[in-house]
Amino acid sequence: MNALLNIIWFVFGGAMIALEYLVSSVTMMFTIIGIPFGLQTLKLAKVALWPFGTKITDASWPSGCLAAIMNVIWWVIGGVPIALTHLLWGVIFCITIVGIPFGMQHFKLMRLALFPFGNNVEM
Repeated sequence: MNALLNIIWFVFGGAMIALEYLVSSVTMMFTIIGIPFGLQTLKLAKVALWPFGTKITDASWPSGCLAAIMNVIWWVIGGVPIALTHLLWGVIFCITIVGIPFGMQHFKLMRLALFPFGNNVEM
């Protein structure tokens, strides 16, 4: 079932979302300061490409203050607008019964968009 939902997701917008994350990741990696943020955006692209069947878990490293500081910087750079976009699409999809699984995936992406540091993506 996950494979079918992933194919539907990919065809109807998942590929475009993943491409946007990939382009922004490469753009951020042009500077040395942006490399950690680019790596986290790659994490978002990975989930945006095939969201069904992926799990987001807490990482053991970086922990504590480092992850918190990097997440706050991430919010200022662009994490909040990304999360709000996923929130909007999640609500729109959840209005219909057929779209609920896709809305739930947008909510999963929203959580990762708010807190990319300190989380792992498991396929």
